[in-house]
Amino acid sequence: MFDLETLYGLRSTAPHDLSVLTGPAPAPDPPPFLVRPAESPAELATYHGLRRETFVAEQSLFAKSDHDDVDDNPRTVVLVAAAPDGSVLGGVRLAPVPDGPDIGWWAGSRLVVDRHARGGFGIGTALVRAACAHAEAHGVLRFDATVQARHEPLFVRIGWERVGDSAVAGHPHVVMRWPIDRIERLARSTKSVLADALRALDTDPVALGGNGFRGDDGAPVPGSDVVAACDAIVPSMVQRDPEWAGWCAVLVNLNDLSAMGAEPVGLLDAVGAPNRSVLTRVMRGLGRASSAWGVPVLGGHTQLGVPAALSVTALGRTPDPVPAGGGRVGDSLRLTADLGGGWRPGYAGSQWDSTSHRTSEELRALGGFVRTARPAAAKDVSMAGVAGTTGMLAEASGTGAVLDVAAIPRPQAATMGDWLTCFPGFAMITADRPGRRSDTDTGPAASAVCGHLTTEPGVGLRWPDGVITRAVRSTVTGLGPA
Repeated sequence: MFDLETLYGLRSTAPHDLSVLTGPAPAPDPPPFLVRPAESPAELATYHGLRRETFVAEQSLFAKSDHDDVDDNPRTVVLVAAAPDGSVLGGVRLAPVPDGPDIGWWAGSRLVVDRHARGGFGIGTALVRAACAHAEAHGVLRFDATVQARHEPLFVRIGWERVGDSAVAGHPHVVMRWPIDRIERLARSTKSVLADALRALDTDPVALGGNGFRGDDGAPVPGSDVVAACDAIVPSMVQRDPEWAGWCAVLVNLNDLSAMGAEPVGLLDAVGAPNRSVLTRVMRGLGRASSAWGVPVLGGHTQLGVPAALSVTALGRTPDPVPAGGGRVGDSLRLTADLGGGWRPGYAGSQWDSTSHRTSEELRALGGFVRTARPAAAKDVSMAGVAGTTGMLAEASGTGAVLDVAAIPRPQAATMGDWLTCFPGFAMITADRPGRRSDTDTGPAASAVCGHLTTEPGVGLRWPDGVITRAVRSTVTGLGPA
């Protein structure tokens, strides 16, 4: 029998290493954990203890304590990575940046992981991702962080963008920003298809509003002083909330006429309903709105036994319509919006109901604002939201726009992210020459200059520190200047 050890020189007194056959020893399983807001003073105390152990004792970033004003801010949120037994493995904090009202600018800081839970288990990454998600879910539109330079690759890998260099306690840090595209996504999903979809209709000089009113809220009827507007309501809303759908069908069409400075004279409706109950409730909403605004329903079309559907056409009159494309570079932008009311039940964050509680006198005063003020350009805020609609006005004017976030009129009950992307009931974006006096009565609405038209396409958001972030990077509809 052959002695393989002698034949191949494998004789050894050392222990045999069989890893060539079995592979390396398996890595330890990562500890299970759940990232959530800190729930007790004890968890907060553990988080602060981890910070002292890491930033003071281990890294010497601070001499005695890393406690600062952010820790004392009652709006600060601490997220922790908690093990199944409740022990805290790490944490991170995030909070609004400026003093005063929360305008949608937050920063994350003091990311820490227990030294016994480090080593590629992904706890730090999970905390950062959770902080981003928490910020966006709470209406944040700008989310910054100043991180140690050695952690920059981790943040970049997750999707953060590098802004610049910084230093904390004399140690190199990097300012990073999480790209939030909430406004861009809304603009794309609601308006970006218009240019291609409407191209087949653009075969006549008066099509799509005609020269000067291309893509406007309403269309001047050639050879007359009549302005016509038509809007449909999402079928699921008609089915789910028929009376509210009927109210909104009147509201959005009268807003379209209002943005053009037209006096409404009548409405036409087209209603489809699966049963008599849905039809009755739609008509109830239409009738209540018609009565509230004092604008009659002149006629229309009704069909039973079909999927829920609703559209309304509004007719108004003005000899001199206000265009959406009448702005020019340097013009001031003004938002005039009714901040009263609240979120419509079932539509929190997406539909602000500022009109259903108003008197007829108040509704008519709101509707006459543009007609009285006669700005250079006007557009009612539609489903593209305040920022997206601003982009549409700018596009029609052949310009871009910048909005000063802190100057935007906004209800206290709405986050900035929700307010700039919701349907706000009654809200008008207008553009006018700088310095032009505006003492028009706005009725129950708030009104403020909050931006200007620029040469750069799209919409920028200017923050109190002067930084401009891009909310819409290019045109909204693709229809181009009016």
